[in-house]
This record gives sequence, C-alpha cells and structure tokens, in this order.
Amino acid sequence: MQAAGKGRTGITYGTTPMDPDLRLPLDRSSSDDEVRRVVEAWVSAHVPAPWQDAAAHGGRAAIRKVRPRAVYEEWYPTFADSGLAVATWPVAYGGLDLSSAQARVAEAVLAPYNLGRLNPLGLNSAAPALFAHGREEQRLRFLPPLVRNEEKWCQLLSEPGAGSDLASLATRATLDGEEWVLTGQKVWTTWAHLSDFAICLARTDPTVPKRRGLTYFIVDLDAPGVQVRPLRHIGGEVDFNEVFLDEVRVPDAHRIGAAGDGWRVAGATLAGERQMVSGSGSGGVDRIGGSGIDRVIQRAIELGRTGDPHVRQQLMQLYSEERIRDWTNQRVRGAVQAGGTPGPAGSIGKVHQGSLNQRLQRLAADLLGPDAVAWDGPNHDLDAWAGAMPFESRAMLRSRANTIEGGTTEVNKNIVAERVLGLPREPDPYVDSAWEAVPRS
Repeated sequence: MQAAGKGRTGITYGTTPMDPDLRLPLDRSSSDDEVRRVVEAWVSAHVPAPWQDAAAHGGRAAIRKVRPRAVYEEWYPTFADSGLAVATWPVAYGGLDLSSAQARVAEAVLAPYNLGRLNPLGLNSAAPALFAHGREEQRLRFLPPLVRNEEKWCQLLSEPGAGSDLASLATRATLDGEEWVLTGQKVWTTWAHLSDFAICLARTDPTVPKRRGLTYFIVDLDAPGVQVRPLRHIGGEVDFNEVFLDEVRVPDAHRIGAAGDGWRVAGATLAGERQMVSGSGSGGVDRIGGSGIDRVIQRAIELGRTGDPHVRQQLMQLYSEERIRDWTNQRVRGAVQAGGTPGPAGSIGKVHQGSLNQRLQRLAADLLGPDAVAWDGPNHDLDAWAGAMPFESRAMLRSRANTIEGGTTEVNKNIVAERVLGLPREPDPYVDSAWEAVPRS
C-alpha cells in the first residue's frame, strides 16, 4: 500500500494510530443502561466544559459561539478515538462494533452536544465502497485516518458530458505494469480543494457496454498530474471544483473491486451519497444550505410573524414534512447500521429533501423581507442568523443545488420508480452497444 506522506492539508496521514486508551469499554454484550452510563461518563470527562455548559443552557446556537470550527477539528480525534463517531463499525476500523440499537442509545446521549461527524464524503461515499468491495488491507489502511478526519475525501464521478448519465463517462484508465494511468476531466467535485484522496470511476474498456467497462480507484490528489480548479457558487462561496487528471499514475493496489466491475462498486458510493444529502435523520449532512425548520419557527416568532395565518400554515406544513422525512431517514439509517446498504430507498429521502429545503430556505428569506437580499462581505457567518443582515438569501441561493447534487431529482425519481415501485425501465436503444459506438456530444 502507499507509504505515508503529506496531503494538501499539511497533515501527515496514515501514521497516527487511534488511541486504544480512549476507546470506550463497550461491546455487543453491553446493556442499554451500561452504554448510557459509559457514554455519559465519557462526555463528562472529554467534552470541554464550555461546550457542555452551552449545550445545557443554550443548545446548538450557544455551542457554535463557544466552539469555532478550527477548535472542533483539533479536538475531533478525541471523539474518533472513543469509537463513538462510527459506533457500529468494527473495532479494527475505528468503531465499537455495537448493534444499531446500542448505537441509538449512545446517539441519544450525544445529541445535545452537536458532535457532527467530520469528513462526510469519506464516511458516506468512500467507506461504503471499501466495506462492500475493498480488500482488508485497504480498509485497515484508509478507514482509521478517515474516521479521525486526518485524510479528507471527495469523489471524482461526474464529468462535463456525464452527469445524470454517469455511466457514459469518458475518463480513461490504462494498465501499465502494476499501475493505472488515468486521464480525463471531472467536475462538480465537492471539497476537492480540501481533500487528500478521492474515489474515482474511470473507463478501462471502451469496447463493452458503458456499465461493464468501468473500474473504481482511489486517487491521491497530491499525485503528479492532478489539477484542482475551484468553481464559485452564485452565493460567492466555493464548495465545487473541476479536477483534471493528466496521466495520473495510480497503483493497482488502489483499485477497489475487479477491473470492469466499477459500476457495481460505485453503487455503494452512490447509495451512501444519496443518504448523506437526505437531511435530518440520515446520519450525513443535516442540511446543505440554511437552517432547519425549528430555527425558522424561532425566527418567525422573533419577527412577530406568527400572527399571520398564511405564515403559520407554511410553517406547520414544513414542520410536518421535515418530521416525516426524519423518520423515513432513520429507518434507512437503521438498515445501514444493521449491516445493510441504503439501496434505492435512499433515493426517497433525497428526492424529498431537495425540494423541502428549497421551500424552507425560500420561506426563511421571505420572513425577513428586503433585509434578506444582501450580506456583509466574504467572511459573513453562514451558520448564524445575524441581526438585520443574516444569510437567508445566500442559503436560498445555495439550496438551488439541492435538487441536483447527489444525483438529480429526475434520476432519483427513476430509481424509485424502477427499483422501489417495480415500474419498467426507461427505453435505451444503446443499452447493449459498446461505449465507443454510442453517439456523444
């Protein structure tokens, strides 16, 4: 496997072992009361006192005031070393090997402290592929530093000519001895500018139908030939990037699954990604773009808008939808924690989340009226409601991507229709044609 080195973050990766002394003394034989007691003791001993006080007296907003992002990232390995960040994972990979029921007990104790998981694309996109199709030495090499947020991950999937129809991608990989040489362009790569590694889907055989000629790789983004260019959002921030691969050499040891079987391997990543962006209860990113319904309700109260029956109706509708979506996501997450995968059911939450969050952020902007149309400079806090110049319009702009990222709503509706409802597939006249014989723009 690859030797340890330095990524673009400046962190030495792959060398810092998880501290066994910090791992909680829990296993599948532990009772719920024991899980609760041990996790409470861990919180008391290891969560900084100001964070605990803020959680007790002011909730998430108060925690954010006393816990800057950089401070949380510096402390985060303590959380990871406890095993609680991925409690259902095997101990060898950084977890506690708890059952999904035990993990829910632990989560209930942790919930007030807002201990969000860092490295979401690593946890929700790379890890599922490694678990389902990776080799043991790959899991042992990559999962522990992923859990500790020492190695940040992204995914090189979409291309300028292969978005909704991902299987038509054109990035090529050619075997040269014990290495693969990758050349092509990827786009809309979230957080590539912050990442050390990427999971990458490339074409290794153009003479077979498009889904049968793909192979799945781990790419070191610090390797020669990798160029990352940021793409700025309409709101001014950078999340997305385009990535150019110019004869990038990838060792065969960084291939996940068999050559030509990449589409099946990518299925684990795509299912995890859909779950990640499904919102509350999914175990991934709670919301990409803006606050949740509870904060919007509080804002409506602060602005004196709850006397308007139309506003009350909108708030209640969104509140009901978010709670129903949360329960649906919890069922999918429970299946994952029990050893399954999100599967096509993950598309249900993703389809609903995109539209729901867009409507929610539009209402948040509407509540403030003209004061929501501007923000103060590039360093404005996107995680807070700040007086008369909050982030409502910026969040509303960012939410427009919700129905595109993680697979477009249209594609996910097809998945639900075909794989959940059992409806016939869309006709494809080129389904059995070699990729190189299919017309492309």
